[in-house]
Amino acid sequence: MGRQVNFNIAIIGCGLIGEKRSKSLGKKGKLIACADIDINKAKKIATNNKKIKVFYDWKKLLKIKEIDIVIISTFHNELSKILLEAYKRKKHIFVEKPAAKNFNEIKKVISKIKGHKIKIRVGYNHRYHPSIILSNKLIKSGAIGKLMYIRARYGHGGRLNYQNEWRAKKSISGGGELLDQGSHLIDLSSSILGKFNKVSGFIKNFFWRMPVEDNSFLILRTSDNKVAFLHASWTEWKNIFSFEIFGTKGKLNIYGKGGSYGTEQLTFYKMSKKMEKPSEKKWIFKNKDISWKLEMDEFYNDIIYKRKPNISLSEAYETLKIIDKIYKK
Repeated sequence: MGRQVNFNIAIIGCGLIGEKRSKSLGKKGKLIACADIDINKAKKIATNNKKIKVFYDWKKLLKIKEIDIVIISTFHNELSKILLEAYKRKKHIFVEKPAAKNFNEIKKVISKIKGHKIKIRVGYNHRYHPSIILSNKLIKSGAIGKLMYIRARYGHGGRLNYQNEWRAKKSISGGGELLDQGSHLIDLSSSILGKFNKVSGFIKNFFWRMPVEDNSFLILRTSDNKVAFLHASWTEWKNIFSFEIFGTKGKLNIYGKGGSYGTEQLTFYKMSKKMEKPSEKKWIFKNKDISWKLEMDEFYNDIIYKRKPNISLSEAYETLKIIDKIYKK
């Protein structure tokens, strides 16, 4: 493929996330096919473009030779199966988090992937929110000093009959809130603090009558004892995204991520020399969420420049490994 800058895209799974992906392909991506077991969802994505082929059966879609990239945004129990079939068809793959239903599944996937010619990226779009991007720049500049720990909360309150949705069915989802929003917190924390090798925590059902957890509480530590204290909840009656990064010279406070979570903002609290009231600098991000587009642009460049994606199956493996340890406690 060399330095091709235009990619033919196929989307398998045309629900909320698949639709978001279809609207965030950017100038380098062209949607040519989509598939969903609810054919009307596939047709919705293909509306006003008769050239986009629509399928009920994703296996038939994968037979299209012109496809360069397959985006997989199905239920969790289908992710690894489709990933491996797309890999056999020599398609580059963008698979939504968590990339597999559970830790055992992703181990099997990795055992069957040989070489790095086919690029596989896992969708963790939160890394591409402007507050996270700016925070990483500030950290690298030394603005907050040596990293110490992260404290983060992420949650929503579900909705009527949430216990009947696919996320509440373990055979389909693989797990509850720890796997859903908790995986984002784990991924973000590890991308900042490094690999976690000490894992503790627990899961619980406080409110929803379902076979998966509605709350998870984690304490994760790196080999040099940097700590992430994380809480993911489906009983957060007012939606919240709060991500605080503490260093020896200051603190970064990320709050909100747009929509029902509130306006995204980042506040830098810089410690004074006398350790009195810190100085504050705030950034407010009111523009449309472009994290989905930035993430796809990154994947195009992974392919063009023949580099390993920074969120690959390896990173997804580490996240699912942590989740598996908590589920087994």
